[in-house]
Amino acid sequence: MKKTNLSEHNAAEVPSGKGFRIGIVAAEWNSEITHPMAQGAYDTLMQYGVTADDIRVVHVPGSYELTTAADLMLRNDSHLDAVICIGCVIQGETRHFDFICEAVSQGLTNVSLKHEKPVIFSLLTTNDMQQALDRSGGKHGNKGIEGAVTALKMVQLQHDLEHNKQ
Repeated sequence: MKKTNLSEHNAAEVPSGKGFRIGIVAAEWNSEITHPMAQGAYDTLMQYGVTADDIRVVHVPGSYELTTAADLMLRNDSHLDAVICIGCVIQGETRHFDFICEAVSQGLTNVSLKHEKPVIFSLLTTNDMQQALDRSGGKHGNKGIEGAVTALKMVQLQHDLEHNKQ
């Protein structure tokens, strides 16, 4: 049977977020998609023990600005353990979709490597609005929830590897 809700996860495999500090950057463009994703990420972080005081949420105009905001957050708050970047780019009639998606994916990777912290790619890249709705709380789950789970797992992995360096 094909899995429909792609956001389902085994709670036992998600580490506690107690003591973690996580940033969330959400694009305002396609807000009917990005706001539920950001809320899903926030709620999931809280569910796994990250306190409200340890979650920093900022909004940017569009998905292209996610890279700059993630960089600014990590540069100005050295206590952040990870940043979840939430956006939505829907295919249109021009190549704009391709340029934005490529720039954001490369940019977020570069920010992550620069700051040596997890920067989570929660950017929906869909063919149409219905696909985006299906992945922002609809029948295929919520990519914001997936971003939060990924952030918790990656922060825990980083902590585990750094402590085993000794």
